[in-house]
Amino acid sequence: MRKVIVNSTPLIILCNIGKLEILKEMYGEVVIPQAVYTEVTVKKDSACQQVVSADWIHVEQVKDHSEKKMYKAKLHEGEVEVMMLAQETGKEALVVIDDNAAKKTAKYLGLTVTGTVGVLLKAKKRGILPEIRPVLESMKRKGFYISGNVEQMILEQAKEQLS
Repeated sequence: MRKVIVNSTPLIILCNIGKLEILKEMYGEVVIPQAVYTEVTVKKDSACQQVVSADWIHVEQVKDHSEKKMYKAKLHEGEVEVMMLAQETGKEALVVIDDNAAKKTAKYLGLTVTGTVGVLLKAKKRGILPEIRPVLESMKRKGFYISGNVEQMILEQAKEQLS
């Protein structure tokens, strides 16, 4: 089965809207590097509690830290470790990351990349989510930025009407 490696932003936003379980329903289990675990659990909030108590989220250590400094200029520690863990895993890994610079870097490295919205679209197509619009609205209320054009494109792909 494909290893799914998730960054902190998708975990936090899904926790904040009560939809963390979508990752479990979609992938069975997910992996996070130590830096992501640290980022998510530094605040003792709801996201921290949900991630800590989810037995299907596994923390893995990056084996070789020697490449880390090459990434650090524009990426956060968690994003760097997500990509490094994916590279150690091999081409079959799926990286779930939202930051545009991190996505571009991951794609440049030849990694398979999606974001939180990509996971939601796939969940809608599989029938796990009946509608994507209310989830997008919840995400926006919690501070997740989605431009009007991107939202329209997402709703078109999900075969839902823009309200």
